Amino acid sequence: MIQSLYIPLLFLVLAIGIFLIGRSRAISICNGQIIELHSKPAFHGSYLMLYALAPALILSLIWLFSSHYLSEIYVVSKLGESFTSIPAAEQTSFLRQARALANDVSFGEPSDLLKQASLLFANFANLTNKIIAITSASLILIGLWFGYKNISLRLRARQFVERSIMVLLISASVVAILTTIGIVFSLIFESYRFFEKVPFLDFLFGLNWSPQSAFEGAGELASTRNSEVFGAIPVFAGTLLITLIAISIAAPIGLMSAIYLSDYASLRIRAFAKPLLEVLAGIPTVVYGFFAALSVAPFLRGAGENVGLVISSESAMAAGFVMGIMIIPFVSSLSDDVINAVPQSLRDGSSALGATKSETIVKVVLPAALPGIVSALMLAISRAIGETMIVVMAAGMAAKLTMNPFEAVTTVTVQIVTLLVGDQEFDSAKTLAVFALGLVLFCVTLTLNIIALSVIKKYREQYD
Repeated sequence: MIQSLYIPLLFLVLAIGIFLIGRSRAISICNGQIIELHSKPAFHGSYLMLYALAPALILSLIWLFSSHYLSEIYVVSKLGESFTSIPAAEQTSFLRQARALANDVSFGEPSDLLKQASLLFANFANLTNKIIAITSASLILIGLWFGYKNISLRLRARQFVERSIMVLLISASVVAILTTIGIVFSLIFESYRFFEKVPFLDFLFGLNWSPQSAFEGAGELASTRNSEVFGAIPVFAGTLLITLIAISIAAPIGLMSAIYLSDYASLRIRAFAKPLLEVLAGIPTVVYGFFAALSVAPFLRGAGENVGLVISSESAMAAGFVMGIMIIPFVSSLSDDVINAVPQSLRDGSSALGATKSETIVKVVLPAALPGIVSALMLAISRAIGETMIVVMAAGMAAKLTMNPFEAVTTVTVQIVTLLVGDQEFDSAKTLAVFALGLVLFCVTLTLNIIALSVIKKYREQYD
């Protein structure tokens, strides 16, 4: 862990040193008359720093992302038939264990072939690290020499630095876009593999979810058996039920809190209450899970017994209630901000026409703030849909097709976590099912965002 910090620290020290060299060089060539320089000395320092370190940094990043695959290609080619004789399903695990053994992580008594592979991994890492270090040092020295020579009175260092920063910003945007595309395509690709084993309509509209009963194999028997145990309707119903309970609690409380803080509370109360309310967003979800399992669920069960209701120890109501408390800050804080952003002139005009304060809020302020309020609600719903820990601890993992809030249910995210626990093989229907669930969850969240954007666009035009 400590050794992994050496390279970033080394680059940081070099960057500071080269920056100071470039800055000093710029000051020296103008004999201290900075006004004679086309760009300020700081830009010359940044110019030299970019000229010297950028190529080496790019090389290091490329190697960081490609070394894993190149090392595997090298080891497989060296092992030859010894590796190809290993069953295809075990080859990935073998390479992972060999790499771990090369990093001094042992798995019992390794075989001779595993020792040979780990030695090849270690030799490859040592050799390539030396090559990359020598190449990077050479690039730094060459860039430093050329950059130092180029520093002059007329050097447009500022334009070079600003263009470089622009390229960096565009690259960051491209990385974000490519990451999103990669996530989508990975979900689609793995979901397609799942739907080759289980028909899409049987998955989407099936009424029985029991992935532990999945039948592994090929042919019509496996497809028929899996069609009967991968019906996701109970999982979707549980997710919808808990989300509805959570938002039915968070929406009115959060919105009324926002209205009070923005239009009724004094500055002293607002300065105290708003940060206190936002503290809820910083509490770890596992703490909410403990609160739901140890306090809310027993209270609901006891209250139900007093009135003749049978409430399960793990119920959708307990999970939804606590989840609603958790997402209150998402609604209240964002709604408060957008309500405060409504122009005061609208409030004054309503008051001038004889409207009371409450009438002004209902007829003027809330309609004007509707786009922001919708955004806050959509964010809260998305947060509730993606919650896992509270549901695991308070609602259980039983996939029941019920809309009774007093029974145990499960959600999409809980099933994803459950199916991925342990060392799983990503070629079985049971494991691939998580990607199908993830794809549906992604589509639902995307739909919510599209609805929110359409509402915002429609009503923002009205009040701009």
